[in-house]
Amino acid sequence: MTLAEYREKEAARISRVEKYLETGVEFEDINTAYIGEDVKIGKGTYIGPCVTIEAGTVIGENCRIYQNSRICGSVIGDGVEIESSVIKESAVGDGTMVGPFAYIRPGSRIGKGCKVGDFVEVKNSTLGDGTKSAHLTYIGDADLGKNINLGCGVVFVNYDGTNKYRSTVGDGAFIGCNANIVSPVSIGDGAYIAAGSTVTKNVEEDALCVARTRQKNIQGWAKQRGLYRK
Repeated sequence: MTLAEYREKEAARISRVEKYLETGVEFEDINTAYIGEDVKIGKGTYIGPCVTIEAGTVIGENCRIYQNSRICGSVIGDGVEIESSVIKESAVGDGTMVGPFAYIRPGSRIGKGCKVGDFVEVKNSTLGDGTKSAHLTYIGDADLGKNINLGCGVVFVNYDGTNKYRSTVGDGAFIGCNANIVSPVSIGDGAYIAAGSTVTKNVEEDALCVARTRQKNIQGWAKQRGLYRK
């Protein structure tokens, strides 16, 4: 790209941003906002610095898109908050919070009032209204109902090295920390998965699933091997 071409491109970018300003969109810094030509942004929405919104994206009203976020080919509802995250070819419902450092990959549908928190990755999955995953979780090829809570470190194990499989989780279920959901399995409405469980079979609604070995403490083991430290 020549200097003249760069200046022409920059002038067009600034012109687009100024048109959004005229329709009620707020920008922290128009010099670091990168908005595609066919993007739609509702009034009252705030765009932070170093935000990239690419072709095919529609953003609703009164959203907060904070710094270092990228949104590509996605539909974002009203009142959504996105912080330092990437969303590609997906949909996010009204009032949902995304990030910081979340990654929503193509084919995902996030409901209303959800939470996709820090270091959560969602791939080709659906989350019903009110479902929350606060941190450090991978949701791949799964269909989750409404008002589910996923603890820290939950992994949907969707790939066996050859094929990928889907799992389903019913409304109101609770998935404890560090649980592995080995697809394909179905977890019923209101079921509880105990922390540290590896789930390989279906879980009935309202059931408690505990899939881990019982703890065993061997007294004096470290001292006998010269590893004891006072």
